[in-house]
Amino acid sequence: MSRIIVIGSSNTDMVIKSKKLPLPGETILGGTFLMNPGGKGANQAVAAARLGGNVTFVTKHGNDVFGSEAKSLFDKEKINTSYLIRDEKNPSGVALITVDEHGENSIVVASGSNGTLSAYDISDEVFNSHPDDIFLMQLEIPVSTVEFVAEKANMKGNRVILNPAPARHLADELLKCLFLITPNETEAEILTGIKVNDIASAANAANRLQKMGVQNVIITMGGSGAFVQSGAISKMIPVVPVKAVDTTAAGDVFNGALAVAISEGKNIEDAVVFANKAAAISVTRMGAQASAPYRNEIK
Repeated sequence: MSRIIVIGSSNTDMVIKSKKLPLPGETILGGTFLMNPGGKGANQAVAAARLGGNVTFVTKHGNDVFGSEAKSLFDKEKINTSYLIRDEKNPSGVALITVDEHGENSIVVASGSNGTLSAYDISDEVFNSHPDDIFLMQLEIPVSTVEFVAEKANMKGNRVILNPAPARHLADELLKCLFLITPNETEAEILTGIKVNDIASAANAANRLQKMGVQNVIITMGGSGAFVQSGAISKMIPVVPVKAVDTTAAGDVFNGALAVAISEGKNIEDAVVFANKAAAISVTRMGAQASAPYRNEIK
């Protein structure tokens, strides 16, 4: 089976629910405390593993309880953790989140060891891959590392999928190494300068991205679906209608599922249908990694 090599971030989310968000200098007593595994890279790796993918995850964590707990969770999900790097100087990434009774939140992220994951940390063995293997990345690690991996994987003939989140401008040299890019509307606008709000504008943005060098483009558009531009295909693929409870990590589940479907030989259109189903299940549940479905749940 083709490998899915996810290279990216791993965080621990610490959430306190309270009636209101504190003002500057104010201390308030909150309610429920939750500690959940997160980080875009980790979310996508777990989603892909639960859907049957042969997943290798490359990330960097601190020499602390958060890093140890994260590795334990990855092992339970049957993810290959042979290439995890332990940072002896910096702590693992964490996000401190306060959520009020209206669902509004305030988030502070300390990237920690995620921000130090460099090209020098990634073993050459990671690139000893079969041409059908897929590299899946995001932008919660240094973009220089993403550029290094994309170029090296592309030179070896591997397909590189980039979920360009959090949004930022990217060099044309990186875009030319990508088999597939999966921005949402906001990310597509930042990359192309085209405001995406319907099928026509999504097609314009996808055209621009292809002219910049990307082979295939999927623009995720929330409840409207995902716009696909690949070869002769240029169309919107609708989502499965569900009642959303929590949209956290829906995009990460989509990307993990997409990588699984492509690794199994599905064409991009069928892969998006599969990924839409996985993401639809995830939004009916609370949490990030906890919401990722298993293969037998996708009908």
